Parts: sequence; structure tokens; C-alpha cells
Amino acid sequence: MKRNGIDTYIERKIDLYVNGKLDQHQIDELWSVLIQDESALDYLKTVANLKELAGREREQYTDKALQSGYERTNESHTPWIVAAAAAVLLIIGSWGVLQLDRADQQPEPIAQIELDYYRSGESSIDPTSDEAVIREAIILANRGEHLMAIDLLEEELESTSDSYSRSQLFLNAGSILYNNSSYTEAASRFERIVNEEIGDLLIQERAWWYLGNTYFQLNRMDEALQAFRRAYELNGAYSRVAESYLKALAAE
Repeated sequence: MKRNGIDTYIERKIDLYVNGKLDQHQIDELWSVLIQDESALDYLKTVANLKELAGREREQYTDKALQSGYERTNESHTPWIVAAAAAVLLIIGSWGVLQLDRADQQPEPIAQIELDYYRSGESSIDPTSDEAVIREAIILANRGEHLMAIDLLEEELESTSDSYSRSQLFLNAGSILYNNSSYTEAASRFERIVNEEIGDLLIQERAWWYLGNTYFQLNRMDEALQAFRRAYELNGAYSRVAESYLKALAAE
């Protein structure tokens, strides 16, 4: 069912996204649709902007209440305000990808790979676990300490044989190297994921998508096309965006 040109299921997903109620996998799937659907993208921008405006209005109202002698609470800093701001930033950061369907735009590799924080609470994480190591590596990378972050992940890789854990460690190491423009080294990490037997489909798909972009950065276009095609053939969250790149690159 559609309303105002937008599938009601996608409309509901957008509302949940702006309110911070989707996990990373659900966000990836939503964006694979938004990249292809301009009406849905416009709806997301409208909702995000309205939420941001509402946040500003609420803060102004609370300031007035303070002047009248009421105690200000933390209520004005509700999670959906933060989520709205994040949605607006994601729209801006993803705009290069979203332009691929326009005739006057040339395809380009993604500029940065988003580094995922684990959502579980600090107190519930074993400080010696792979999850804690990845969290610490991301914190180091975000501080600009890329070499320390990679060393931490590589050290953990030497001590674990679990396939899923190794794929997560390689994925984050490759992402940090990519963001630091170390594309040859990043490619070697993503290649390890796609060449090893890993049961998680989303990690495989992300690895192929990131590997395609890494080859693109290195101007290894035949290999980039092969990687994008593998991401497309997996028919998951990155399938549509991979298809957009395949079409755009084939048209050059």
C-alpha cells in the first residue's frame, strides 16, 4: 500500500529510523531502498528536519519556563532529537551515493566507512572479548590513532580462531585502513573475509561492497566491478546500491 507516493511499510521504517529504533542491519536495508526512491528520501529529510525543529522549539519553551521559575529538566534532550540530527548528517554524508541515478554525476567510491559501535552496555562487555577490543580500536581510530587501532585488532586476530570473530576484526581493520587512505592494506583485510568461510551473510555482503570501493580507490576497475557484482548477487542490504554502481560504471 502506498500513501503520498511512498510505500507505507517504508514510511513506517523511516519513522522508526528517525526515532533511533532501528539496528544497524535494518538501517542498511532501509538505505538500500532510499538510494533508489527519491520520494522516500524526501520524506526522510522532511521528517528529520521537523524533528530537529521540534527539538529547538521545545528548548525555547523550556528556557521560557526557567525564566518563570520552573526547574529545567533533561527532558528537552530526548533521544529522537539526537536521532534526527544523525539522520540529517547521514543524508549529507551519503549524498554522493544518492546522486548516482542523475545523468550529470559520475560514480565515485565512498569517502568513508562508518565505524559501528556495539550497542550493549559497557558493564555487560567482557573487557577481554573481541567485542571490547573492537570497541577500543574504534575509539582509538576516531581519535586519529589509526596505527594503534590496527595493532590492537591484529593482535586480537592472532589469538582467535572463531570465524565470525575473525570476520568482524578484519572488517573493522579494513574499514579503519580505508578511512586512513591505506587502500592496498584495506583491500587485503576485506579479501580475507570474502576468501574465508563465514556464515554471516551481511558481513560477506559488506565485505564485498567495501572491497569494491577499495578497488575503485586503487583504480583496479575490473576487480571493483567483480566485487560490486558479488555484493549485488548476494541480494541483501547492499544489493541495490551495488547495482547502481554497476549500471553507472557500465555506462561510462
